[in-house]
Amino acid sequence: MSYDPPRPAGRLLLTPEDRDAPARTLRLRRLGLGEWPEPALDTFAERLAELTGAAYAMVNFLRAEGQFFAGLHTPAGGEPARGGKPEVGRRLPREYGYCPHVVVRRRALVLEDVGDYPRFAGNPVVDEYGIRSYLGAPLIDTTGTVLGTVCVADLAPRRWGTPGLQTIKATAADLVARLEAGTPPA
Repeated sequence: MSYDPPRPAGRLLLTPEDRDAPARTLRLRRLGLGEWPEPALDTFAERLAELTGAAYAMVNFLRAEGQFFAGLHTPAGGEPARGGKPEVGRRLPREYGYCPHVVVRRRALVLEDVGDYPRFAGNPVVDEYGIRSYLGAPLIDTTGTVLGTVCVADLAPRRWGTPGLQTIKATAADLVARLEAGTPPA
């Protein structure tokens, strides 16, 4: 008989096990991705934020040890623009955010209001960064490897709808084709 200690209240989220992390790490190394910020991917994230009207946009590469935002757009204007919350850095633990779910599921994820989903509402990004909505799609290359995600997040609930889902999926497909070809994103 085993005993599992109770989980803290409000933390219902379990980060999914990522069995593909070692293979993904090797693939990212072969492509020369996920080690440092990429100015072209920062520009890509900025355009994605403008396109969707989201406060945050990221190109996120996941490894066993955590997440790395090679492309990152955050709100300008300091803490007031972020609802008094700290700025998101380039690295986050795996248990932060929703991208690990997108990677393991290999499918886009739409969370119009994370508060509507007990599984996602307890994520540390809600309390620490004020994230209330999320839209992300996997970056699946021609080998079938999920390299990471393209995603946007906002400080207020958002109705992403079908147009948002189509936009994030098309953006992910375009970016992964460019990454494999070695051409900078447009």
